[in-house]
Amino acid sequence: MTRSLILVASLFLAMPAAAQAPDVGKRLYDESCAGCHGASGKGGGEIAGLLSVQTPDLTGLASRNDGKFPMLQVIHIIDGRTGVRAHGGPMPVFGSLYTSSSMAGPDSYGAVVEVHGRILALANYLESIQQ
Repeated sequence: MTRSLILVASLFLAMPAAAQAPDVGKRLYDESCAGCHGASGKGGGEIAGLLSVQTPDLTGLASRNDGKFPMLQVIHIIDGRTGVRAHGGPMPVFGSLYTSSSMAGPDSYGAVVEVHGRILALANYLESIQQ
């Protein structure tokens, strides 16, 4: 648990200030997630019918977790550490958007910070749409 809290805290400290704005997370959601999970996050996006499993209602993540948003689990799903059956492992539709290898100089600290900022902005947006 302590290790998880340290990870989340370090992501907050390392991300660019712009990634904290809700509109950044929404833009990332619209670009990366809405095709399957729908514009509202309730599932049924345009691509959802092509999948072999039903896309979940992302607005109910907290309610399905005893009222607490599962931030670390969401981060692990976005960054590919936790595979999701429908995604076939790491989120394939994301391409390299959420990996530091997508940035010029993938070993640079700036690339890692930007990617962590994207992941956290998206996770924060998902937290903001919980019902």
